[in-house]
Amino acid sequence: MTVLQGRLADRDAWSAVGECPVEKTMALLGTKTAMLIMREAYYGTTRFDDFWRRIGVTKAAAAARLSELVDAGLLERRPYREPGQRSRDEYVLTAAGEDFMPVVWAMFEWGRRHLPNRTPLRLAHADCGAEASVEIRCEKGHRVPPDELVVRTVRS
Repeated sequence: MTVLQGRLADRDAWSAVGECPVEKTMALLGTKTAMLIMREAYYGTTRFDDFWRRIGVTKAAAAARLSELVDAGLLERRPYREPGQRSRDEYVLTAAGEDFMPVVWAMFEWGRRHLPNRTPLRLAHADCGAEASVEIRCEKGHRVPPDELVVRTVRS
């Protein structure tokens, strides 16, 4: 269990509603379409037609989610033009979008381990070929297991 420290320990004295980072992230990225667009962007998909086809949604749904992700700074639009065609936009991960990817990989790992599936897919280190996993580490480099994780306030 994660422990709440300091003034956070008295759960009746404060409310996270509207301020919780989990709540805010879910409000932005808590749809299947948004998560799959992020996955596809990480896999190198950049073109609108490829996004909606690969994630299995309507063009309207893909357009709405792509626009939201651009507005939030996770993707950026870059114009491109095929010879003889009109100018269009492609969608590319920003630094903030890349920072979000461990969340996607954690969901990948959790789903692979805990949901019925027969996927042969695994995360792996390209350099040595060993399987990879998502974990929390402190800034000193120590692995932090769930029973050693705390949430506390810090002064800015």
